[in-house]
Amino acid sequence: MSLRERVLHEVRTSFHSEPRFGPHGRVELDFSDGDLTIEGEVRTVAVKKLLLERAAAHPAVAGIVDRLHVIPLQAMGDSQIRHLVRDALLEESALAEVAIREVVKGETLTVREPPDPCRGDICIEVGDGIVTLDGTVPSLAHKRLAGVLAWWVPGSRDVINGLDVFPPEQDNDEEITDAVRMALEKDPFVDASQISVATKECVVTLEGVVPKEAEREMAESDAWYVFGVDRVENHIMVHPAEPTGRYG
Repeated sequence: MSLRERVLHEVRTSFHSEPRFGPHGRVELDFSDGDLTIEGEVRTVAVKKLLLERAAAHPAVAGIVDRLHVIPLQAMGDSQIRHLVRDALLEESALAEVAIREVVKGETLTVREPPDPCRGDICIEVGDGIVTLDGTVPSLAHKRLAGVLAWWVPGSRDVINGLDVFPPEQDNDEEITDAVRMALEKDPFVDASQISVATKECVVTLEGVVPKEAEREMAESDAWYVFGVDRVENHIMVHPAEPTGRYG
């Protein structure tokens, strides 16, 4: 067996041992000159990140070409996705001092002129359901928030967050924890006050109590959407709320 065949076999075996991969994923692999190309679709961003982590752990893999995307929650055209991402960024108060632009048919159009003071510039481009964010923002928190907002659009197949931070900031676990907390607080379907967040070496741990399994799952998804999160340990427990009232 050649090195290429051995690496492909071992990575495929590793993928299929991931419990979340399941039968719905469609992944193709190629290996050449130390680079592993991963192409296809998986159910969630969690699966995408977990598979990328497994691939990177193989000792023969020096680099990864990531063409792995997420099956969208809802089928949408690129223009509809772009409009929804644009509107989400425009409506976010934390980005009020950031100019917003979008690429339409190869032409860059200004949606919101640079405000005074201007603290950044975000350009949105969407192709084949993949959202690309380029430009500059004033902090890692702004970069991560913009990425989460793009992931929340149900037609997004992937988010390439190419935003630069100026002035540059040193990233750390505390920054990730703050970003996950912010995402939970902004999610209208999650009661962030009932959830605690901790991060160690890019692994986020969620703890707390929520009344529904759907809320537990949404909180975990929000954490996975945050740029820089490698893994999420979801220890949130589900306890349905007790009936209240005179006849409860």
